[in-house]
Amino acid sequence: MTIPETYADILSKPAFWHVATIGPDGDPQSTPVWAGTDGQGNICFSLTRGRQKFRNLQAAPSVALSATDPDNPYRYLEIRGSVTRVDDDSDHAFIDSMARKYMGVDEYPFHLPGDERVVMVVTPEHTTQMG
Repeated sequence: MTIPETYADILSKPAFWHVATIGPDGDPQSTPVWAGTDGQGNICFSLTRGRQKFRNLQAAPSVALSATDPDNPYRYLEIRGSVTRVDDDSDHAFIDSMARKYMGVDEYPFHLPGDERVVMVVTPEHTTQMG
């Protein structure tokens, strides 16, 4: 599955992506994240291993992400898929690249001691879009 070319630009913009997972009690959980791509058609976002969202995705890798276009709030892209890879980001290369995209700074400013940062790599399986 590939992202429709006419909506792929949303991934290059500093749009906040809402990531929906299923928690241990079966309830949905949605959290805004920064996201990008890996250049191979996958969507990537950063988490720390201590977060509930990380545990949710370890238990059930199905995920939905959605964002509205920051330039047109009536245009959106939803991506459903599965986490197919978890990459280590202990050098902070990915989260720093997201800080450049979203904040215009070279380094992510909110590191906490002991955080083990990873990149969740999502392979798209279905998209919906509007606008």
